[in-house]
Amino acid sequence: MKVLVLYRPNSEHGRIVEEFIRDYQRAGHNGTIEALNIDTREGSATASLYDVMEYPSIIVARDDGSILRAWQGSILPLQNEVAAYAYS
Repeated sequence: MKVLVLYRPNSEHGRIVEEFIRDYQRAGHNGTIEALNIDTREGSATASLYDVMEYPSIIVARDDGSILRAWQGSILPLQNEVAAYAYS
């Protein structure tokens, strides 16, 4: 499983997303979150691939690339909820 976060670092939600990632890793959850700037080529391609329409977005994807769970919009999920999907 992999966890992706698509967001704009220099926006109103940038700091909140970065704190979420930092706190997620500090909490000792296994694995890491891959943060992608949607204004980059890779971020834009990933957003298009997963049909992301709102930012920030958190996506938990299986190893084959299919989406297990996704959250879109300014209300972020609980860290434990993301961890439960990411390592189930």
